[in-house]
Amino acid sequence: MPVKEILKETEGIMKKAIDSAKREFNEVRTGRAHPGLIEGLHLDYYGTPTMFKEVAAVSIPDARTIVIQPWDPTVIPEIEKAINQSSLGLTPMNDGKIVRLNIPALSEERRNELAKLVKEMAEKGRISLRTMRKEANDKVKKMETSKTISEDDSFKAHEEIQKLTDKFIKDIDVLLEEKSKNLKDIN
Repeated sequence: MPVKEILKETEGIMKKAIDSAKREFNEVRTGRAHPGLIEGLHLDYYGTPTMFKEVAAVSIPDARTIVIQPWDPTVIPEIEKAINQSSLGLTPMNDGKIVRLNIPALSEERRNELAKLVKEMAEKGRISLRTMRKEANDKVKKMETSKTISEDDSFKAHEEIQKLTDKFIKDIDVLLEEKSKNLKDIN
């Protein structure tokens, strides 16, 4: 496997890790309504795990309300069940046609808990990226030991892998900063 392939593969895996971290950050409730809160939730739709956006329109009529309007009103109980089983801590209300989620304001204590949680999530993301870096470096090291690449190429590859890692860790830091700022800015 040439060094370029290792770099490309590592970059792809790291991008997926960043996407995963973004999804996790979106699921943290900041006191403002946004579709990302329920995007990752699945409901049981005729025996098949299905994402909300596939069975309903999700809208945000104001800063503290999420409205889920299913195309088939018979799935409302399943939508409510999925929300109740999630870690959102929200209580769904329905009128037979739509499901409404009211997002309560966060207490200072809850905000601090969420800030800690977000920091832990960011650290897990960094650890994940470092693990990917180690695996890529090990592959390059094996190629150097088996004399498939020169010592110079190995050194350059390690540098490129480190640059990738630094870039993606910076992305996680930006996500953490934005989420922390959102948690502080809530009234």
